[in-house]
This record gives sequence, structure tokens and C-alpha cells, in this order.
Amino acid sequence: MTYVKLELFFWKILKLHHFRLQEARLEVLKQLLKQREENHQELNIKRLDQLWAVKQKNKEARIKKIRNEHIKAIRKLTEKRAKLETSFFRRAIIQEYSDSGSQSFAPLTRLGVFLDRGSEQYLVKSKHLSTYQGLLELEASLPDFVMHPRVKAPKPVTVTDTGFIKRKYKKEKELTEAYEAIKAEQERSQDVPRALRFLQRIERPIPRPPTPEIEILDDEEENKELAVIFLQQVIRGRAIQNNMFEGKVKRRELINEIRSTHALQEKEQNMKKHEEKATLALQKQRKMHEHKESLIDESLAELESKSLGEMFDFLTKELVRLQEERRIHAFSMLAERQRRIREAEESGRRQWEIRRRREEDEIFKQVVKTHQVTVDTYLENIISGSIDNTADEQARSEIEKQALAINDLAYEVEDSRDKLESEEIVADLVHCFLIPEAKKQTVR
Repeated sequence: MTYVKLELFFWKILKLHHFRLQEARLEVLKQLLKQREENHQELNIKRLDQLWAVKQKNKEARIKKIRNEHIKAIRKLTEKRAKLETSFFRRAIIQEYSDSGSQSFAPLTRLGVFLDRGSEQYLVKSKHLSTYQGLLELEASLPDFVMHPRVKAPKPVTVTDTGFIKRKYKKEKELTEAYEAIKAEQERSQDVPRALRFLQRIERPIPRPPTPEIEILDDEEENKELAVIFLQQVIRGRAIQNNMFEGKVKRRELINEIRSTHALQEKEQNMKKHEEKATLALQKQRKMHEHKESLIDESLAELESKSLGEMFDFLTKELVRLQEERRIHAFSMLAERQRRIREAEESGRRQWEIRRRREEDEIFKQVVKTHQVTVDTYLENIISGSIDNTADEQARSEIEKQALAINDLAYEVEDSRDKLESEEIVADLVHCFLIPEAKKQTVR
């Protein structure tokens, strides 16, 4: 009974100690969780403050921008109202219908006109636009000019319908020709090798002949020299006269024709004047007619070119818009595919993080469990050791008491028994202890 009581007492002490240890652990865990929550709360408050500051700045910037735009719009409206109050304009119906950006030609949607109403029936539904594999096939089948559109600028018309070069392009052509000529001249001057200054032989100039000196002549010799000079002058003059006479003979017919025109009568001269005036009037009339026809042709050509230019401009803009729309659609498909890939990667990463967190929680649980098991085993070892010691001491004391009582009984029996009883006791001891021990030894 005492052994059972001791065991119950030690088990109660062990449970109490284990309960206090669990309470201490719970307190530590509560403190750690509280500290972590406070840290998270501080971080969240800081992030919220930063976000609030950024949003407040963006809000103030937007409000400022809206106010500035409002002021500009009010100013424009006041100016338009002032203009409308002071001036009135007549509606140009032909210009409105010829202009592709006017309200009559292309009405705006915000005014209640929906041109693309019922366009869902023309919507293309294909597997290339609804499935991922179809998008890949569409991307592989698209040519290079869809992803990289090339728009060539139209060349300017430098020649008119009559074949003449326009004044602006004519000046540009003259300037380019002058520039090319100057450039060719510079290249030609650069190609000519310059002679070296210090390796060139400098020739001396030819010496001038000596100045002639006139000797002093006598009077007779001087008269002879003057006569010779006069004779030379006469011969030269006669040669010039002969040349003039020969030219007169050669152009005699032309001289006679000129003289005949000047010698005509007054009637013929008047007739010729009348014919000249008539021809001049006809030429003037023809020039006026050609000028009117040219003005009409120019106005018609201007109208045709304007309408054709507007039509081609509209078609080119539509072509560019369609190309941009196709490119934006392709980019949106690629972006959608990239978004799906990133979402798949993010979901895989999130699943990996959740699995890792579970593993860490399980590791923490196992570590805490091992600590608890070690503490339990340590306490059990201490309690079992103390119980064994107390039980051993108590058993020894009881055995000693029983041994003393048995010894007393044995001494009393020894004193009172006879030889037969002693032989029976010996035989009983041999039969109960010695023979079984011998059998055990032989079996072993």
C-alpha cells in the first residue's frame, strides 16, 4: 500500500510539474505571438501611411490638373461665346460633306450616333482567338510586316501635267546642280597634287634686253625717217579702205534690201501696219482663250487633286489604323498569354510556399514534441529512480523484519523437532530447490 501511495504521489507531482511547464511554454508562445503581431501592425501602419501619402500627392496633382483644364475650357468657351456674339457664319454644306472629319461626314458617338450598332453579327469567332494553341498557331502564321509595319511616304509630284517642272522643285534642282558642281570642283582641286615648296626648283627670270638707245641723227636722216613713217601710215589706211570696199561688195544685196524697205510707199506701209495690228489682235485673243482654258483646267485639276488627296489620305489613315489595330490585338493576345503563364507560375510558387510552410510547422511541432518527450522521460527516470530506491529500502526493511521473525520461528522449531522431521525438511528442500536447479542447469 505504501508503494502504491508513493507511486500515486510521484505521479501527481509529475503531472503538476508537466502542467506548470506547459503553462510556461504557453506564456512564452503568447508573448512571441503578441510581439510578432505588434511588429506586423507597425509595418502595416507604416505601409498604409506611405500609401496614403502617395495617394494624397496623386490626388492633389490630379485636382490641380483638372482645375487647370477647367480654367482653360472656361476661357475657350468665353472666347467662343464672344466670337459668336459678334460674328455670324453661314453654314458650308459642301465643305462639311467633303471634309472627312466633320460632323456631317462622320458623326460623333458622344452626340448619340452609333455607326457600329449591330456589329456583333460580323464578329469573327475562331479557335485561333479563343485557345492558347490557336494563339500560338496564329502568331507563327503571321508575316513579318504585321508585327513590324512599314509605311512608305508618297513621293512629291515635281512635274505638272504639261511636262514643266514646278518653280519650287526647279529652284531645288538648280541648287543641287550648283552644289554638285561646287563639290566636283573642290574634289578636282583636291585631286591635283600640289608641288612641294622646298623641293621645287626656282628658276631665275630671263634678264631683260638692254634698253635701245637712239643715236642723235642729222636733219636729213631725220626727215627721211619721218617720210618713211608717213608712208607706212598711208599704206595702212589704204588697206583698211580696201577691206571696207570688199565688205560692201559682199553685202550689196542686203544693203539694197534695206534701202528698198525704207523706200516703200506709204500705202504699202499702212497695209502692213494694219496686217500687223490684226495679227497682234488674233495673237492676243488666242492667248486670252488659252489663259481661260488653263484657268479652267487648273481649277478642275485642283478640285480633282483635292478630292483624290482627301480620299487617299482617308484610305491611308484607315490602312494605318487597321494595321495598328491588328498589331495591338496581337500584342493584347501575347500579353494575355504572358499573364496566364505568370499566373500559373505564381500559383505554383504559392503552392510551394504553402507546402514549405506546412513542412516548417510540422518540423516545429516535432521539435516541440521531442522537447516534451525528453522532459517527460527525464522526469520519469528521476521519479522511477526515486521510487525504486524507496521501494528497495522499504523491501529490505520488511525482509529483515520477516527474516528475524522466521529466524525466531526456525530456532524454536529446531529446538522442538526430532530427527524424522529434520530429514523431511531436508528432503523437501532438496526436492523444491536443488532438483529444479539441477534440471535448469542441464537444460541450459
